[in-house]
Amino acid sequence: MDLKPRFRGFICTNAHPAGCREQVRKQIDFIQKQPTLTNGPKNVLVIGASKGFGLSARIVSAFGAGASTIGVFSGGRGTAKRGASAGWYNSMAFEEFAHQEGLYAKHVNGDAFSNEIKEETIQLIKQDLGKIDLVIYSLATAKRTDPQTGEAYYSVLKPIGSPYQNKTVHFHTGEVTDVELQPANEEEIADTVKVMGGEDWRSWMLALKEADVLSSGVKTIAFSYIGPEMTHPIYRNGTIGRAKDHLEATAHELSKELSSVNGQAIVTVCKGLVTQSSTAIPVIPLYISALYKVMKEKGIHEGCIEQMNRLYQDFLYSNQPLPLDEEGRIRIDDWEMRADVQQEVSAILEKVNSENVYELTDLKGFREDFFHLFGFEAD
Repeated sequence: MDLKPRFRGFICTNAHPAGCREQVRKQIDFIQKQPTLTNGPKNVLVIGASKGFGLSARIVSAFGAGASTIGVFSGGRGTAKRGASAGWYNSMAFEEFAHQEGLYAKHVNGDAFSNEIKEETIQLIKQDLGKIDLVIYSLATAKRTDPQTGEAYYSVLKPIGSPYQNKTVHFHTGEVTDVELQPANEEEIADTVKVMGGEDWRSWMLALKEADVLSSGVKTIAFSYIGPEMTHPIYRNGTIGRAKDHLEATAHELSKELSSVNGQAIVTVCKGLVTQSSTAIPVIPLYISALYKVMKEKGIHEGCIEQMNRLYQDFLYSNQPLPLDEEGRIRIDDWEMRADVQQEVSAILEKVNSENVYELTDLKGFREDFFHLFGFEAD
């Protein structure tokens, strides 16, 4: 079969199995060239393990620290008429490579928001690992069904309070246009918090604690983003930002609730990267394309695997006191937010248009990274 990407809007609806396998292999190769994490985690649960930061964190855990890993994800298997999802291909490739190295790696496939998947995961931990010393929570989705009520909630990407106008780019065509986004109503804000906030993270951690499968000193990490002021109306001060505020408040609550096992819940603020989610947020693709251009020229660009390696090496398992910001967060967006980087990005965004977008930004790199998410355009 000659596999080519198929699109519905900005969403790629298919994936290339060999390309996904190659992207996983490249991440593993990178980690195997880094210093070994001699005091790293031993048993790791990754919730949202099939792509992005979750997949990269699982790779660092396994191939950087030799950890046993369980990955929870929702990934469609292939059928006679349809290929599997990128997340499925990524996860199967990860487990193939892990088993070749003699590493324990299993998965639970299903709705991570559900009580059934939580219980299935707990039973697998009890059966095979006993206790977990690191839990990575990396779910990003547009829909969540509340397991208690059965009601479905949907997240939206909207500003709050007033409309937002700025430049955006169609990353397939390179056309730069102005976009205006209308503000969310109160129900949309609440629903977005319900989907993308900290409620499910807390449910997972309390279920794991109650089942007595958390090691003493357990750490749990969830991911957030802040970004520059120009993106705040659509992101940090918008509906998603409201959900991230809830996530960060949940971290403080969880640390108190995990104190009986000497546990700690921490939000990690990451840099702007190409993800399935970021391509759908107006303004963000243009900002990230300019950011890539500047950070690559300065030699400080990182993808998911580099970010997760630095999180483990320099923060979580560095043998030094954990450096946190005034809100108690880990900041691996520090290179993105450097004053010199942001000044140069702002200068680009003031001048960019459809005629010079490929010259002034790294839109080509943005587009390549997008296709790599689904295994396309791999060497």
